[in-house]
Amino acid sequence: MNRTLPRLLAVLAALLVTVPIAPAAAPAQPAAPKLTWSVQPADRHGPDGRRWIELTLDPGQVMTEHLAVRNFSGGSVVFALKAADGYLTDKGRFNMLSSDQESVDGGTWIQVQQRVTVGAGETKVVPFTITAPPDATPGDHPAGIAATVTSAGGTVAVESRVGFRVMMRASGTATAAVAISDLTASYRRSWNPFSAGAVEISYTATNDGNVAATGSGRVTVTGPFGLGRQSAPEAKGEELLPGGSRKVGNRVAGVWALGPLRTRVDVTPAVLGGDQGAVDIRPASGTVTVWTVPWPQLALAALLAVLVLAMRALARQRRRRLGRLLAQAREEGRAQGWEATLIGGPPPAS
Repeated sequence: MNRTLPRLLAVLAALLVTVPIAPAAAPAQPAAPKLTWSVQPADRHGPDGRRWIELTLDPGQVMTEHLAVRNFSGGSVVFALKAADGYLTDKGRFNMLSSDQESVDGGTWIQVQQRVTVGAGETKVVPFTITAPPDATPGDHPAGIAATVTSAGGTVAVESRVGFRVMMRASGTATAAVAISDLTASYRRSWNPFSAGAVEISYTATNDGNVAATGSGRVTVTGPFGLGRQSAPEAKGEELLPGGSRKVGNRVAGVWALGPLRTRVDVTPAVLGGDQGAVDIRPASGTVTVWTVPWPQLALAALLAVLVLAMRALARQRRRRLGRLLAQAREEGRAQGWEATLIGGPPPAS
């Protein structure tokens, strides 16, 4: 008994050493406060209701504008203020160059203080100046201005920014022009011979003018000698900044395959919210021909021809058979007449 107790104590001590002891749970870290803010055009008293700023300046002219930064967060925040050249994304959204890209146009016209501190729930109005270069070329020079916050996520710094566009137009001759390139057309037939097909077109629209513009496009498809003329409903294009381009597609339904189909695209540019009479509007057009073969209709015609030929062959066979039956009947009638003459002998003399 005295030996057993020390052995049990030794076993219990070994178990306590080998079984790991779970560490105490670390206290939950409080979630980082969410940082939200807004930036909008303003006058010196506060936001003035504009969505963005539009200005027309003479070369060398200087103007003062304002922006309002509102901090919706629960603590004071230091925002960096930045201006950069503006552009449109592939989806038509306005954006400005990132901080690692150098501005060469409208972004260089804007001078604003580098930082602003905005308290919790506070709105700060910040002035900034716009200076048109003495050699500014006529037309639009888009830019954006934003309040940014940079946060470190591991080894990557993430820049978050909120801002608005600044559309600056240098005085002079404004030209709205949209060029058409890479025009292609393809025919999509219906295999139902009694249903027309469609022509699908694709082209690249490029703003060849010096102002932001949209364009209303019209597509017309015409067969040989003007036959089968069809048009698609007039479509309004999306906004294009000077030098910008975008792929455009359209579809003309109700088109019959009549051989060569001439497809014409006409685009008439228009200036957004501007005086059309003060702008040089330059329409553009492009043509492409797609060759089509009416295979369903030809197949139907061939089937009908085969049916007609088959019916004519059957009719000839029936006529020949009927002719043979009539000839056979006549031969049988003659044979029966001769047989009756031989049996009865010659007729008695009168």
